[in-house]
This record gives sequence, C-alpha cells and structure tokens, in this order.
Amino acid sequence: MAAVVVPFRAGKQRLELPDAEREVLALAMLGDVVAACRAVGPTVVVTPDDEAAELARELGAQVEEDPGGGQGRAVAAALTRVQGGPVLVVNADLPCVVPRDLRALLGAVPPGGLALVEADDGSTNALALSDPGLFAPLYGSASAARFRDHAAAVGAESMTAAVPNAVADVDTLADVRRVAVTAGPRTQAAIATLGLAA
Repeated sequence: MAAVVVPFRAGKQRLELPDAEREVLALAMLGDVVAACRAVGPTVVVTPDDEAAELARELGAQVEEDPGGGQGRAVAAALTRVQGGPVLVVNADLPCVVPRDLRALLGAVPPGGLALVEADDGSTNALALSDPGLFAPLYGSASAARFRDHAAAVGAESMTAAVPNAVADVDTLADVRRVAVTAGPRTQAAIATLGLAA
C-alpha cells in the first residue's frame, strides 16, 4: 500500500470564474481526488485552506499545514509524514482520476525509481516515487523534464506513465467543459450547479 500526498491551493487564476464559483469547483475536484486516493492508501492533504482541510478530514485524510513557498515545499512538508515505501503525489485538479489510474501509476514505477504523469503543457500532474527521498521540489513549467533529469542525476530510472485520466487537469473553462461528463461525482455536481457544462 502506498501513501498519497495531495497538495491543494484554491487559486486557479486561469479559471475565469468569480472567486466563489472557482472555490466551489476547486473543492469539488479536491473531494473527487481525495476519494480516489483514499481507496489506494493513507492520504495527506497539504493546504493552507480551512475548508479544504475540513473536507479532507471528512473524507478520512490527514491534513498538513502548507508552509508556503509553492507546491514543492508543500509536498516536501507532507512527505515528512510518510515513513518510507512507495508514495504518490497527486495534484488536486485531476477530477477524472479513479483508483485504478493511481494503481497503474504505481505499477509503472521502476525499482528504486519514479514514474510521472506529464500534462499536455509539460508540467507534472502526478508522481509515483519508490521512496519519498527521491522527491525534489521541481514543479512549474516543464517540470516533467526536470523530474526525469533529477532521477537520472541521482542514478534512478524514471518512467512517463500513460494514464489519460491523470493527464486531464483543469486550468480553464474549456477544461471544465471537457471533463464535465467524465469527472467524479462531486465535480460533475458542481459543474451542473454552476451551469458550466455548456
């Protein structure tokens, strides 16, 4: 069984919605992601957001306070709770992801190495690490290449996994409409309530 870390911040400024609607959608996506993660292993949500922390606890996840300084520092803080073994790091804007996707990503990890899901823009949507010590705070533009380079630099093998549901992140209204019928139940309900499907 793998531990899972889910970093969450409610920003999503590229998502052109009023703040309240953006928050509703972000929390719905988080709920679907955490539900999928909890089916795979013990899950830690790292966030500065009180509502997100409350939702995570309701779904059975632990909560780690976000120390600030970006996604890399947030994940590193949460990984201090993980006692060795395989670990997944799953972004909170992947509302289509289901447990079998996360198990497929875990299954792609080379011995002593890491596997990742690369977003269409070259960033990293999900990571699977054979050991939390392999993590480095490399998120941002073109981070998938940096994670592969990091693995090579420390003598570890890396694999880019084909997990379509984990490629489908949500950054824009076009993304919202694309996932409207394939997202998890919380996200689908939020999209319908907010009238964003069409």
